[in-house]
Amino acid sequence: MSISADQKKALDDEAVRNFQEYLRIPSVHPNVNYEYLRIPSVHPNVNYDDCVKFLEKQAKSLDLPIQSYSVVTGKPIVIITWTGTEPNIPSVMLNSHMDVVPVYEDKWTYKPFSAHIDSKGNIYARGSQDMKCVGIQYLEAVRRLKQQGVRLRRTIHMSFVPDEEIGGVDGMKKYIHTQHFKDLNIGVSLDEGMASPTDDYLLFYGERAIWHFHIHCPGQPGHGSLLLDNTAGEKVHYIVNKLMTFREQEKKKLKDNPTLTLTVGDVTTINLTQLKGGVQSNVVPPELVVVFDCRLPVTVNHKDWENTLNQWCKEAGSGIWIEYEQKQPAIPITKLDNSNTFWKVFKESADQMGLKLTQRIFPGGTDSRYVRDVGLPAFGFSPMNNTPVLLHDNDEYLNVNTFLKGIEIYYKLIKDIANLEDKTGVWCFILRGAIRSQS
Repeated sequence: MSISADQKKALDDEAVRNFQEYLRIPSVHPNVNYEYLRIPSVHPNVNYDDCVKFLEKQAKSLDLPIQSYSVVTGKPIVIITWTGTEPNIPSVMLNSHMDVVPVYEDKWTYKPFSAHIDSKGNIYARGSQDMKCVGIQYLEAVRRLKQQGVRLRRTIHMSFVPDEEIGGVDGMKKYIHTQHFKDLNIGVSLDEGMASPTDDYLLFYGERAIWHFHIHCPGQPGHGSLLLDNTAGEKVHYIVNKLMTFREQEKKKLKDNPTLTLTVGDVTTINLTQLKGGVQSNVVPPELVVVFDCRLPVTVNHKDWENTLNQWCKEAGSGIWIEYEQKQPAIPITKLDNSNTFWKVFKESADQMGLKLTQRIFPGGTDSRYVRDVGLPAFGFSPMNNTPVLLHDNDEYLNVNTFLKGIEIYYKLIKDIANLEDKTGVWCFILRGAIRSQS
């Protein structure tokens, strides 16, 4: 950036202040039983008003238009737009989510919404890594680009969406099928990644499919002193053994991986998360339910996996059935080859900055899956290297220098991606089965 040291310091100071202000908004989503846990900072519904007001102030400071659109009342999707010199070619979406997960305040060194900066320059706050940092980095990178008189070929849409931490059902999942989204003419999306504890920067180009299922095991009820046949407990025992044995096999894949070519995003994870049923210790229940969290990598055939589950249930005994809480479909990955010109320019830009990119499948779920599901390329990238992974953890923090370095990285990435020439003449992409072309 060709600016003086004093100008850079002023911009950096402003960026940190904006980051802290955003972090101090407790936009917490209750993905836990807040009444049972009695966590004071968790509310049954997120009020996004303070986030919207903050973003309105940022848009005004950038002299950019802002709009708030809701598919579901109380769930605003905020868009700040910087129109490019060629507004008819596909635009760039810089996406982030406004909500954060709950906190156990007594487990934190500093108040989780104080945005306290310690003597090492670490900013402690819920959302410092996941992912209010990225939203502010977008804004501050655009601020620097505008102040230096840079003009971009493609329009930039900075989107701030709700409810990602509870699946994005009333946010990106529904929004992406609206005419409002289609009118943005998105060509590529950037969204969150993860921190990297090494020198590498992690780049995510796909995600595992989330399957949450409840296996209902009915059986013969009776007195706890008897050895009855066909009990719910026997069926649960068989099912749990099958799934946990498979889990051990997947753990072994990771362990027997000396070249570290496999990560958790490349294997199937299975975790027993709930056991339900029964009324008291001396009554054999008429049904027990066992609940699993399962994440399927992009290499697994979903139909084959479902057939395996059904077969195990059949072997375990009569009457067993599966209730799917979540059963995400297989979603195509974003191609990382020369057929994807956005990837080509992303990689070239990163190489010019000397960034070592490590390409991975995201182990959890982000809003990028909805973008990829309608045929658009999406990159998961949070510029946080040499940083412990603390998303959803106690004492979540991000170092000031890492945060500021991320702004410099986005400055170049945004400039390079948004200045990518549209050589096709006609841009076609598929949205929900309909072809939309624009010259």
